[in-house]
Amino acid sequence: MSIEAELIKEIEKWSKKLDDSLLDVHALDNRGTKMLENVRAYRKDSNHFSERGNLVKSFECLIWAWALLEIGKELGHLI
Repeated sequence: MSIEAELIKEIEKWSKKLDDSLLDVHALDNRGTKMLENVRAYRKDSNHFSERGNLVKSFECLIWAWALLEIGKELGHLI
């Protein structure tokens, strides 16, 4: 499998997991609301870059989205 094909597969897999996770996430405070807005913005950016063939930036946006989601949960701003 080529690196490009592998990256496309990973982007698809993690995009679906993130989308599924976002269905059940709720902000507990203002900070959580801002964090969730940023998670969704990074998810949208990932699509933007993927559609334009910039797979590295697309995957990077997914990593940032996941990081913010996990940090928000760990700090008690998201549930």
